[in-house]
Order: sequence, then structure tokens, then C-alpha cells
Amino acid sequence: MATQFSITEGRKWKAPFFTIWTGQAISLLGSQLVQFALIWYLTQRTSSGTVLAIATLVGLVPQVFIGPFLGALVDRWNRRVIMIVSDGVIALATIGLAVLFALGTPQIWHIYLLMFIRSLAGGFHYNAMGASTSLMVPKENLPRIQGLNQTLQGGMNVLSAPLGALLLEVLPMQGVLAIDVFSAAFAIVPLFFIAVPQPERIISADNGGSNTSMWDDLREGLRYVRTWPGLLTMLIMAALINFLITPGFSLLPLLIKDHFGGGAPQLAAMNSGWGIGVIAGGLLLGVWGGFKRQIATSMLGLIVMGAATAVIGFLPAGLFLAAIAAMLLAGIFNVMTNGPIMGVLQAAVDPQMQGRVFTLISSACSAMMPIGLIVAGPLSDLVGIQAWFIVGGIVCVLMGLAGFFVPALMSLADGHPNQEIAEQVILEAQPAAAD
Repeated sequence: MATQFSITEGRKWKAPFFTIWTGQAISLLGSQLVQFALIWYLTQRTSSGTVLAIATLVGLVPQVFIGPFLGALVDRWNRRVIMIVSDGVIALATIGLAVLFALGTPQIWHIYLLMFIRSLAGGFHYNAMGASTSLMVPKENLPRIQGLNQTLQGGMNVLSAPLGALLLEVLPMQGVLAIDVFSAAFAIVPLFFIAVPQPERIISADNGGSNTSMWDDLREGLRYVRTWPGLLTMLIMAALINFLITPGFSLLPLLIKDHFGGGAPQLAAMNSGWGIGVIAGGLLLGVWGGFKRQIATSMLGLIVMGAATAVIGFLPAGLFLAAIAAMLLAGIFNVMTNGPIMGVLQAAVDPQMQGRVFTLISSACSAMMPIGLIVAGPLSDLVGIQAWFIVGGIVCVLMGLAGFFVPALMSLADGHPNQEIAEQVILEAQPAAAD
């Protein structure tokens, strides 16, 4: 079992962590190539906002209805096994869809099914890796690792969008899918040789050391968040942002096709603008580290990201290059918003609760997104989607400004305000020991 550690302890952590991290990066590139190809395939085939909204919804269903349980399972099961099985399931599902394309028999619901499976398995993988990072990396370096992760995400957007557009011109869909299967091997193989640490388990004597059920784990995770006002405030803000902004970005292909009059290259350019911005933001955060009070960095990032998003909605069709510039700016400050928050949570939340807390946050945010998409899909078919960028962007600006005046939120990095309650919740959670 492992605990968080400091850089002053002199542990050798870089080689094992970055070996796994590099494999994940290669696999992520393959996954994003497939995502780009499938979304553009649906856009060309249907030109329907409703179809794209459903595609996003089927990817959200596991996060909304199963996500709250993922954290409890991640905290109870072997995290290395979770990541191996998750990547393997995604690869097998992708092979199945590739066969259907090769036979010329794919249906839209086949694509929906693959997106559902990728979301479910990816939820296990993401939470297992996120919860393990705080035990593999010195706590002082967690904000910088988050900046590096954001840079990776941006780099994938820069590479995957134009590369995906190019591959669609020279390869059949099954060829693009095969690349994803091949790249998954780079994520799976290192996990067979590198240990992934498990958190220490606290067993209370109140019930003779017996293990709790998954339902108990879920309940205690909810209680842990509920008793932390700053964390609860952050969760509510994130859920509102996802409710308003996600529909717009999910329907970005239609904004490119119907408003700006572009095609796959223009969609790739827009995604690359976002990706370049994320790379720049990640590098800046990795070198700078943000303000001393990390939440201030996030609130500033939210203000500027919201302003840039609103600009995209206001721009007329003839200013596509300005839209790319606004997307680049949004990408930079998206990192400034998300990176510090994740670093703060990884350092402040007890390692035994991180799987549950991270999935609760993810699930609460995801639960708001289907509601927005249910409205946005049909409405965008009638009036366009620019309004979603405008409204969502303005709300982000207002929330970022308000966040500076919420003491519980600004002190989030200081940890749970009542350590006695936090320790009691952890004792009562009693997650089962991993095999």
C-alpha cells in the first residue's frame, strides 16, 4: 500500500510514471483520431444536430448513471488491472466496428454502441489513472503534471484533427479504426511490467474490521463532498458550465458546416486552434505554476475562457480566422481553469477518497450535459448554435468574477475545513483491500 510523498524523500518516480504516461499518450492519439473520424462521418451522413447530440448523449450515459459507482470500484479494485481491462475492452469494441465497416454494413446505432463502450471503459481508466497519479508523483509536482496533461490534450487536438482529416482522405474508415487498436497496445503493455500503487486502507474496529459495500462507499463519498463547502461550490459551478457550454462544443461540426460554410479541413483547423492554445496554456502553467493561491488562477482562467467562447458565438460567417484565434485563446485559459483545480484536489483530497470524489465530480458535471444536449440538438436544427456559445461564455465570465468573493471556494486548497469530520468519513468508508 502507498501514501502521498514529498519530493524531499528522494523517491525515484519519473521512470515508472512517465513510461505509463507515454503509453497513454500514444493510445490517446489513436482514440482522438477515431473520435474525429466518427463525428465527421455522422456529420456528413446526416447533417443533423439531433444525431450529433445523441452521439454525445450515448457517451454521457455511463458517466451519469454508472459514473457515481466507478469511484467506489476504483478505490476497491486493483487500479493496474482496471486500466489493462479498460483499454482491452475499448480495443475489442473498435475491432468489431472496423469489421462492420469492412463489410459495408455499419449503422448509426453501431457507432453509438462503440461510443457507449468507449465512454464506460474510459471512465474506469480515467479515474484509475487520476487517482493513482497522486501516489506516483510527489505532491509538490502535481500541479505541473496537470499542466503537462493539459499540454498533452492540446497536442492531441493539434495532431489528431488534421491527421484525422488527412486519413479520411487516404484510408477507409476501418483503416482509421485499426490505428486506434494498434495504439492501444502502447498503453496496455507497460502496465504488465510497472506496479501501480494502491492507497493505504483504514479499517475501523467499530464493526470488527468488516468491509463495507459499494453502496456504503458511494454514500460516504457523497458525505465527504457535502461536508466540504468549497468542494461543493466548485462542483456546482462545474456542473453549470457543462450544462451551458458542452452543447455548443459538441455541435461544433455543425457550426463549421452550416455557419462558417466549411468542411473537415476547417473543423480540423478549429480543433487545432484549440489544441495549440491548450499546449501553450499547459507549457505556461508547467513553467509558471500559477498564482500562489491556485484557485485564483482558475477563476481568472474561467473569465477569459468564457469571454473567448462568447466571441465565437458573436462572430459573423466571414471571420473564420478570428474564430480560430478565439478558440486558441479559449484553449489557453481552459488549462488555466482546469489544471490548478485538479492539482489542488489531488493534493487536498485524501488518497483513499480520490476515486470516489473524482467520479462524483465527473458524474455531477455529466448529469447536466444531457439536459443541455436534449434542448440544444433540436433547437440548433431550427435556429443555429451560436446562442449556446454566447450564453455559456457570458455565464462563465460572471461565475469567474463571483468566485473571487466566495471564501469557501478560495480556501479549497487548504483542505477539508473540518478534519475530524473528514477523518470520521474515511474511517466509516472502510474500502475493501485490493487483491
